[in-house]
Amino acid sequence: MAVALLSGGLDSATAAALAIEAGFRVIGLSFDYGQRHRQELEAAAALARDLGLLEHHTIAVNLAAWGGSALTDPGIALPAAGVVEGVIPPTYVPCRNTVFIALGLSLAEAQGASRLVLGVNAVDYSGYPDCRPDYLAAYQNLADLGSKAGREGHGTQLWAPLVRWSKTRIVQEALRLQVPIARTWSCYAGGEAPCGRCDSCRIRDGALREAGRPDLASRGPG
Repeated sequence: MAVALLSGGLDSATAAALAIEAGFRVIGLSFDYGQRHRQELEAAAALARDLGLLEHHTIAVNLAAWGGSALTDPGIALPAAGVVEGVIPPTYVPCRNTVFIALGLSLAEAQGASRLVLGVNAVDYSGYPDCRPDYLAAYQNLADLGSKAGREGHGTQLWAPLVRWSKTRIVQEALRLQVPIARTWSCYAGGEAPCGRCDSCRIRDGALREAGRPDLASRGPG
């Protein structure tokens, strides 16, 4: 069994589909953390049904209460100029993955799941410190030390199959796995349709075009 953190976006859906292909029964876990792009929660619920997940839980963790990110504070402008190497963008949510992985590990240990599936990616979003291989390796050590299952030698393993993939490769794999890409939501803005301007839309749309599926790109400008 595996627990998959399911944001509603393309990456987490593809990672969950890879776990299913590998033979795991998958429980989905999503978070209502006060994000301005709340459509991703509706997308996560739809994806959980489409992928045939065993269970799907959505829990509230109000990270917007103290802000600090363009994803939780409408007063901070969303970046649209592209990812800048070596610069952590304002869409970074303080310690978001640290909180989410901890909760995922709790669910995984309670359910006896051997893997926690993460859709994190260090290539296209290299500015995020909590999406990098060294972070995941350190967290795995913490998970092994901080859980009963880990101390007994059968702790949950963090599995981030997309961490070194390009966005185009992720799209290609999603197509192969028949992930319902049209149901996923990656836009950072809170509109009714993807804005086509934010960094997430630009990266996703560019990868879809490179993969030969411009029909799945956003209809927004840019």
